[in-house]
Amino acid sequence: MTSFDIIGTGTMGKAIGSLLAEGGSTVSYITHDQVGTVTLTGDIVILAVPHPAVASVVDAYRDALAGKVVVDITNPVNFETFDSLVVPAGTSFSAQLQTELPESTVLKAFNTNFAATLISKTVGGQRTTVLIAGDDTAAKAALARAIEAGGIAAVDAGSLARAIELEAMGFLQITLAAGEKIGWTGGFAVVA
Repeated sequence: MTSFDIIGTGTMGKAIGSLLAEGGSTVSYITHDQVGTVTLTGDIVILAVPHPAVASVVDAYRDALAGKVVVDITNPVNFETFDSLVVPAGTSFSAQLQTELPESTVLKAFNTNFAATLISKTVGGQRTTVLIAGDDTAAKAALARAIEAGGIAAVDAGSLARAIELEAMGFLQITLAAGEKIGWTGGFAVVA
């Protein structure tokens, strides 16, 4: 099975880690205080931190991330106003991260899921689905296998260019939940 380093031990980090561990993957957690002091040993590194914290994680692990698959789960939302994303139109934070980490393989995943739907494995009576965008087919397949082994669905959403749409979906879902239009146990479901 695949091994994962999850940087971040908040609600999302723990939900993702539990799901992957249920599927038989090896999961190691790195807390905020351990960033830069703990060696990355996983095949795949999941950045389960808020968008503004990614820069310090990348600074601490830039060399160690070379050659690794890096999963960006962030939603670059303006959390002061909840009225926009903080990346320029026509791009995504994941694409910016790939430029910053040219020797890594960046995937966008989990940003359209709430932790509760990863734990319950359902959204509105449907099976939870993780959408994965990235330019490396083998890396996407490895992540999808680990997710599916944990009991939920995974869909290849296309190239890393699709991270623009995933970040827009994540933004919409967060603003709907923050505005109490949907619950934090709800969200988007994918029905085939």
